[in-house]
Amino acid sequence: MRAVIWLAHCQDKPQTTEHIAEATKVPAGYLSKVLQTLVRSDFVRSQRGLGGGYVLTRDPGTLTVLDVINAVDRIQRIKECPLGVAEHKNRLCALHYRLDAAISLIEDSFRSCTILDVCSTSEITKPLCSDPACGEEETPEEETKEDEE
Repeated sequence: MRAVIWLAHCQDKPQTTEHIAEATKVPAGYLSKVLQTLVRSDFVRSQRGLGGGYVLTRDPGTLTVLDVINAVDRIQRIKECPLGVAEHKNRLCALHYRLDAAISLIEDSFRSCTILDVCSTSEITKPLCSDPACGEEETPEEETKEDEE
């Protein structure tokens, strides 16, 4: 999720695995596997070579949190007794029924929340806690302007 949020902030500016890992505090080896999963799901595109990296292929306003979660590790609903209790074969017991109802609420919440919603929430702390530099170095002119302010 952190990688997708980072890529949404850096729209159209390819990001290397190393830069995303450093910015999101995700181990590079694990991140590489997650990014490949997101590429296979067509949410992210990779570009090789100089100036290459990963970019988000979907509009953050239409890509939901549930889309991303399900692409990486699908939310599992409880359809039958996870304990294999024969008496529960045709319907869930009260505990598993309530657990599945809670999972359903979580799915609904994630389905109604886009990546843009997460990136633009102003009433709480922003994800990643800082605005991304997106791999661009400040020019001496920009540094001087910031120092004057």
